Amino acid sequence: MQLSQAQLDAFDNNGFIVLPQLFSKEEIAPLKTELVSLFDNPHPANIAEQNGDAVRTAMALHQRNPVFRRLTGHPRLLEPAQQIAGPTLYVQQVKVNVKAAFVGDLWQWHYDFATHHADDGVPQPHALNLHVFLDDVTEHNGPLYFVPGSHRYGPAPAHHDTTSTSYPLWVVEPARVAQLIDEAGIISATGPAGTGLIFGDLMIHGSPNNMSPWDRAIFSLILNPVDNAQQCFARPDYKHHRDFSPVVALDDDCLLSY
Repeated sequence: MQLSQAQLDAFDNNGFIVLPQLFSKEEIAPLKTELVSLFDNPHPANIAEQNGDAVRTAMALHQRNPVFRRLTGHPRLLEPAQQIAGPTLYVQQVKVNVKAAFVGDLWQWHYDFATHHADDGVPQPHALNLHVFLDDVTEHNGPLYFVPGSHRYGPAPAHHDTTSTSYPLWVVEPARVAQLIDEAGIISATGPAGTGLIFGDLMIHGSPNNMSPWDRAIFSLILNPVDNAQQCFARPDYKHHRDFSPVVALDDDCLLSY
């Protein structure tokens, strides 16, 4: 699957693109089914919310489950990523971020490169985050918010927040976020299950808590150029994978044949 020039231009201008109907309901179904056992299985890569047992993020899913392993090599994710970031990419991180109904907590305003650089020693902000909505994502169940064009300003000052939530994160100061929002506004990424979303390492984003009765799960695959691989190995493998082998595309029907 190749992105059009209009989509590539939108990515350059806004820092993200939404891909409606990237995956069908039939392709999403086995992913949703497998999540149940992955969440129920005690594992250090399952990180709970700060104030309860609900899963906040489940990581290293391609190492723990064959259907998620297939998704990391799906051509509808890999080929657009190669158009943007280059032909030789490795799997940096694989997870599902969850906002359970009523209890799913926020993700602070941040950009991924702040963590990748400070914690993992990734030299340049060339990694891409490729999302697949596993549930319908609406304005009510904790969608991602983006500050469009914020990637064009370069790395913003960030500090390490280890207390606000159960997942330590390098976050952007509210004053800087407010300044950027005054200039560019906020856009939320919503859509039915199967929607795709691509954004870069400098894109400032966050998400509110989920006060609705509807769960919100989003698959996240971060691909990084092999020549931009991490140089620090302080975090565990499930947070930044150490296999720098280039990803190879599978067949387009790899989820349906599972």
